[in-house]
Amino acid sequence: MLKQFFIVCSGADKNILEGCSEGEQTKYVGIGATVFFTAVMAFIASSYALFTVFDNIIPALLFGFVWSLLIFNLDRFIVSTIRKREKIGSELLQATPRIILAIIIAIVISKPLEIKIFEKEINTVLLKEKNAMALNNKKELGNYFKSDLDKNKSEIDSLKSEMSKKEKEVNSYYETYIAEAEGTSGTKKLGKGPVFKEKIAKHDLAKKEFDTLQKNNLAKIAEKELKGKTLQADLDKKITETQPIIDGFDGLMARINALNKLPWIPSFFIMLLFLAIETSPIIAKLLSPKGEYDFKLEDLETALKASLKQDKYQRHLLVKTSASMHDKVYEEISQDRKLHDLQRQKATELLELQAHNFVEKQKRTL
Repeated sequence: MLKQFFIVCSGADKNILEGCSEGEQTKYVGIGATVFFTAVMAFIASSYALFTVFDNIIPALLFGFVWSLLIFNLDRFIVSTIRKREKIGSELLQATPRIILAIIIAIVISKPLEIKIFEKEINTVLLKEKNAMALNNKKELGNYFKSDLDKNKSEIDSLKSEMSKKEKEVNSYYETYIAEAEGTSGTKKLGKGPVFKEKIAKHDLAKKEFDTLQKNNLAKIAEKELKGKTLQADLDKKITETQPIIDGFDGLMARINALNKLPWIPSFFIMLLFLAIETSPIIAKLLSPKGEYDFKLEDLETALKASLKQDKYQRHLLVKTSASMHDKVYEEISQDRKLHDLQRQKATELLELQAHNFVEKQKRTL
């Protein structure tokens, strides 16, 4: 049963092949097995490739099965249409487009499997790219919010600087009136004289101004710090929203690009392996001499061509003979006097009828 299945896969005529030798049947069983297992590899490769696209096993398996059937049908068609010729040039000419198609199929099949084989290495490349993208994303978003954040921070620093300056002025007044009271500077008179009262009044005024300034500035600083936290929260939110897009950067195209960044030799030899598998049935047919199956198939084809040519020639003779016979029959009929008189009588009656109708029409007009 398995042998018959592989013969069907090879595209050979099983009725012709049944009358061939065991060796000839084994050759086509091998060709059919190659076609079948190529379709199996196509199913695995396409299912994996589509799984990276859909992230769902069911549609991946469904489309993978359809794709494998398409590859199976193409391979079977390619192998079954190769015919042994008398000249190797003719065989190469008819095989060239089929070999090109086989190369395209081999590349399409091999690429997803290469991605799966080198999955760990590809994940490493993608991780580096994702980290670089995350850093660039943070940098770009930071630059976008930088002007607002810097302006807000500058305003806060300006308010704090203003408070610090006023506080230093108050402290300076405090040190001045203390020194005046102790007699260590100013008038250098111990006690609370008129100068001391003047200096403490300046200190008290500056202290009130500082308290008012501090109250207003602290309120402004609190407002601006809240604004800064809002801006920072917006920045963090943008980074959080865009991070899943970066994390999801592992689709089919991204993996193919990552594969191209790896050393090309291992990938190239895997592609050569599938190329050899895909083209092996065609190469085997081209290299092998004419077998028993080829001779029997050629015999049937030439017999059919001869039969069709003979039928075409006979139909041509039939039409030619029939036309000649009809010419003679109608020529003899045209010489019959009786038919001639009858035709003349009918024509005369028709002309008379036309003349009467014309006269009646002219009378009605007048």
